[in-house]
Amino acid sequence: MKTEFFTLITGASTGFGKALALDFAAQQHNIIMVSLPCRELQLLGNFIEKNFGVKVYCFEKDLSSEQQCNELYDQVSLMGLQVNILVNNAGIGGTDYFENKAFSFYKKQLDINVMAPTCLSYLFLDDLKKNSPSHILNVSSLAGFCCVPQKQVYGGSKSYLQFFSRSLAYELKQYNIAVSVVCPGAMNTTALHTWKNKQGSWLMKNSVMKPEVVAKITIQKMFLKRAVIIPGFYNKMFRQLDKITPGSLKSFLLNNQFKKMESQLTKAFVPVKTLMKTA
Repeated sequence: MKTEFFTLITGASTGFGKALALDFAAQQHNIIMVSLPCRELQLLGNFIEKNFGVKVYCFEKDLSSEQQCNELYDQVSLMGLQVNILVNNAGIGGTDYFENKAFSFYKKQLDINVMAPTCLSYLFLDDLKKNSPSHILNVSSLAGFCCVPQKQVYGGSKSYLQFFSRSLAYELKQYNIAVSVVCPGAMNTTALHTWKNKQGSWLMKNSVMKPEVVAKITIQKMFLKRAVIIPGFYNKMFRQLDKITPGSLKSFLLNNQFKKMESQLTKAFVPVKTLMKTA
């Protein structure tokens, strides 16, 4: 059913954010799409308007900047767009040893993964109260449940989103605002992610999901007001196993998995390095 309310999605131009935008539009939700400046954002916005008959507005913002978060809210308000679903999807991933990245990378990662969803939830809170029943959907990760080598800051940021979401859900229930956090496992969102996902164990490879499938499950569970959403049978199984597996065994299994992935990456990129040296 069409509505004059809008669903605001950050990180909406590609990957999981794109899948969410398409699924919400298919359910006749008007969309506010936010991402870094890129050609894909407006192209996707035009496609959604043409094929689903909903209203779409695109905003190019760097949400690692508090100023640009405030600018986004001000522009949405000045245009009179009424938001009743806020989807905090924008995030920065990365897999590497802590010492190998510059501190500036971690600062930006935390600004996007932690500060932006906190800031936007704060800014849009009065609007969500006014437009209730409404929803906040925060995109976390299975990595937020456990300690994973080479994902120390990323995992910490996703763990924050889980605690933030679950605590906020209790506070906002009285205003008829449901807060959900989705914790997906591996998804084939890009060509590189698809390649990496194929290097894992049999169980890991079989747990990988398409973003379109995860989006459909997520939205369905969000409207059911589920506080924590873990899409996929294998991902639910991983979560249960994580609860009961001793720390020493988890550490052994994770280290073996990452060594295998590092070995595969080294083999994959040796030919490229060799060509560069001989060119």
